[in-house]
Amino acid sequence: MARRILMVLTSHDRLGDTGQPTGFWLEEFAAPYYAFADGGATVTIASPKGGQPPLDPKSSAPDFQTDATRRFESDPAAKKALAETTPLSSVRAQDYDAIFYPGGHGPLWDLAHDKHSLGLIEEMSKANKIVAAVCHGPAALLNAKVDGAALVKGRNVTGFTNAEEAAVGLTQVVPFLIEDEVKRLGGNYKSGADWGSYVITDGHLVTGQNPASSQAAAAAVLKLLP
Repeated sequence: MARRILMVLTSHDRLGDTGQPTGFWLEEFAAPYYAFADGGATVTIASPKGGQPPLDPKSSAPDFQTDATRRFESDPAAKKALAETTPLSSVRAQDYDAIFYPGGHGPLWDLAHDKHSLGLIEEMSKANKIVAAVCHGPAALLNAKVDGAALVKGRNVTGFTNAEEAAVGLTQVVPFLIEDEVKRLGGNYKSGADWGSYVITDGHLVTGQNPASSQAAAAAVLKLLP
């Protein structure tokens, strides 16, 4: 049976009012992308605006390179797929078995409120399909509702910690903190050591804490797929 995974990236490229660029985090896209592709899944990449999503330039810095990011940098086919993301408005939930949200700070501004994204999450959750997100990707889940209640209410969820946000100096820049919002909405926020790999699977909901959790989050998704 074909495994069809939708990866959703941000289209937002500005870090609040700082004038600095942001977008998606390369490792959080590259590691799951190759995990899924190598696992035999068919991957479609989408974004709110379609086309080339903005990359957070910091994620291309030498300190943040991994085997997956280096593989991506030398992979013309993957680069072409990334440059031609499908607009979210034309994506149908019934065409996919799982949806996966990489982070980077961009999702805090657009995917947290994007009606097409929220509709996909809600529809896939109701159909008991896999919904997954890593680092700041869980921002996309926060305004999703199932049967009138927040999707994360009563669920075990992780995401970028308050301490990690403070460490990168953006606590006062971001529109909200993932950890605080999950708790406010009634979710059971959990975390591991800062910057370490930490992934939670709660039913068909998979969340990873930070960039180091990307590979493990993708593995958890593959484990749930039929």
